[in-house]
Amino acid sequence: MRSTYDYAIVRVVPRVERGEFVNVGVVLSCSANGFLKARVELDTAAVAALHALAPQLDIEQIRSSLAAIPLICAGGPEAGAIGALSVRERFHWLVAPRSTSLQTSAVHTGRCQDLDAALDCVFDRMVRR
Repeated sequence: MRSTYDYAIVRVVPRVERGEFVNVGVVLSCSANGFLKARVELDTAAVAALHALAPQLDIEQIRSSLAAIPLICAGGPEAGAIGALSVRERFHWLVAPRSTSLQTSAVHTGRCQDLDAALDCVFDRMVRR
């Protein structure tokens, strides 16, 4: 059976006023299946691209902030107060527009038979270099 899902690309925007960004992850949700997962990766190529855009960027702070995304997706007490929200509410909280150095793309929709495979596919296509 095919499922409809929503996803957004996670971006690091080192200088918000310039609007330049590096894709570093994907958040994928299927409310009907109670599915909300993220894949986030700040590999050496992404770090090099970020340093080219903003040499002074605190990469460890970015890594720390990115680590919260999968925790929020998983829900529960480790995610703080947000972890008590429903899958749909957590997804919308994660993809809400922000003017910070961590942002997401517009939300897109897809259909698949395997949500984990869809997450891997979107990640490989939109984040991996």
